[in-house]
Amino acid sequence: MNNEVALHHAASDCANCGATVSGHFCHECGQETVLHPPSAREFMHEFIGHYVALEGKLWKSLGLLLFRPGQLTLEYIKGRRVRYVQPLRMYLTFSLIFFAVLKFSLHEVATHVSEGNKQAAAATATQPSGNGTDARSGHAEAGKTAVLVKEDRPGEIIDGTRAVSDWLRPHSNFLASKVEHFSALSFDQRKELLENSFYHYTPYAIFFMMPVFALYLKMLYLGSGRRYGEHLLFALHSNGFAFLVMTLMLLMPGNIAFVEFILWVWLTFYLPMAMRRVYGGSRKLTALRWVVLMLLHLVTILLALFGAVAFGLLH
Repeated sequence: MNNEVALHHAASDCANCGATVSGHFCHECGQETVLHPPSAREFMHEFIGHYVALEGKLWKSLGLLLFRPGQLTLEYIKGRRVRYVQPLRMYLTFSLIFFAVLKFSLHEVATHVSEGNKQAAAATATQPSGNGTDARSGHAEAGKTAVLVKEDRPGEIIDGTRAVSDWLRPHSNFLASKVEHFSALSFDQRKELLENSFYHYTPYAIFFMMPVFALYLKMLYLGSGRRYGEHLLFALHSNGFAFLVMTLMLLMPGNIAFVEFILWVWLTFYLPMAMRRVYGGSRKLTALRWVVLMLLHLVTILLALFGAVAFGLLH
């Protein structure tokens, strides 16, 4: 009984870090000094309070991120940070959601295509011989999809990979053997391997592009007085916005193309508006920097995608 009573009084030493304390909170680590098993009411109060606080941060952050380009970056640079979601957490969350939705969307498309091919093949097989035009049409439609997702001619992939393997052999037997192994797989195995490589390694490759994106900004704004960390902050916010908008596009029903068009327009003009708000400068100079930044970023994305898939195939 005495132990239970003692637990409800402030301790002289912090149970977490051992610092000498006076009061209800440790001045070193912030933990409460009044220790007792939490009641169900206290647990629910703490959970709801944390959720409401996080939700408030989220809505404030989304409001600035979506509708005031560059303002969230300025808020963070000026020191107003606690009221918003941390930039790295925001970027990682939106990027992971995007790749998850992309994988689901492509899986749905592949399922519909596969079902369409099966239905077309069944319809072709049951057509009477007198209706040859319709049968050939259905067969051609099914064959069109097969051509798009497989090869332009039989053995094309094998011939191409053999040529690559012969070119790599004098330089690296390991790479040449990997290429030969890939060419020996069936179509379904190659498709599965490529998809697994893309979805497993591409998010990492895109994430490691952020320092490169910030480096491009650093070069484009030499003499601006901005530190590299500020460019990296801008990169996380702007690319997080891009992932969020592209996710909304993927989730958008096909019958509201006007909203999708609005999202495309906003995605296009968002970055130069954010650049001008954060870095300043004239509209013409900002537009020129934006064009250069997009060209460099596009090349980097293509290299990152190729590198991610190649890394997945080699491992």
